[in-house]
Amino acid sequence: MSVQRRRALIEQRVLDKGEIDFTTLATELGVSEMTIRRDVEVLELKGVLRRVMGGAISVGAAAAEPSFDSRAALAATEKAHIASAVVDFLHEGETVIIDSGSSALAVAREIRARHLSVTVVTPSLLVATELSSETDTEVFVTGGQLRPGELSLIGPGAQESLERFNASTFVMGVAGVESAAGVTDYHYSEAHVKRSAVRSAQRIIVVADSSKLGKVQLVKIAGLAELDTLVTDGDPDHPTLRSAHAAGVNVVCVQPPTAQETGRLT
Repeated sequence: MSVQRRRALIEQRVLDKGEIDFTTLATELGVSEMTIRRDVEVLELKGVLRRVMGGAISVGAAAAEPSFDSRAALAATEKAHIASAVVDFLHEGETVIIDSGSSALAVAREIRARHLSVTVVTPSLLVATELSSETDTEVFVTGGQLRPGELSLIGPGAQESLERFNASTFVMGVAGVESAAGVTDYHYSEAHVKRSAVRSAQRIIVVADSSKLGKVQLVKIAGLAELDTLVTDGDPDHPTLRSAHAAGVNVVCVQPPTAQETGRLT
């Protein structure tokens, strides 16, 4: 395969998937990782991708990640209502992986408020702290590298920790949900941690306020068909929710804060 052909394939892979992994791509193309790295350096100069640890990601039109504090303040009431609906799906005695992020933290608060007796595994120090005084809840914190600002744990240590558990449910926060792209996130390493959690859980519940619907962010986590339940405050007629429903996802639409009931897409 010519150099030009190989680089064109790498460029297309990044455009299609949003990311590439040096080791995997080197094996697929039958070249060394060093060769892939050199190709990526050239493509980075062309502006088609950006190098990250262990791979590269697309430099498409995904938004920059807002700070945790700003995300936590956005739609806080809606997130609390979504969290209440999510916890309705949890059962006493089960093992639950709770993601990092503001929506996941809202779920942890609801678990604490209900004194729900579950085992929680989390890469989030904020989630762990929220549940630390709850004697009915057993909490395991993953290993990994601390991500400043988010107080989440990322990297191989976090991924390996999650893959040691057999969880019944993974409660996942996302930065975007879209019909074709599935669920996506801003941060490369955070997305890999989420993928490890997906592999470790029997059931995937995504929490996403309406601002996330129809949005595509930098890194793909999973396709819609991989999800079991999507809980949102969005309009049931939103095209993304229609697509999720068609893909077999149980879509739960929480009513606006003025109403206390929840609705379900039919």
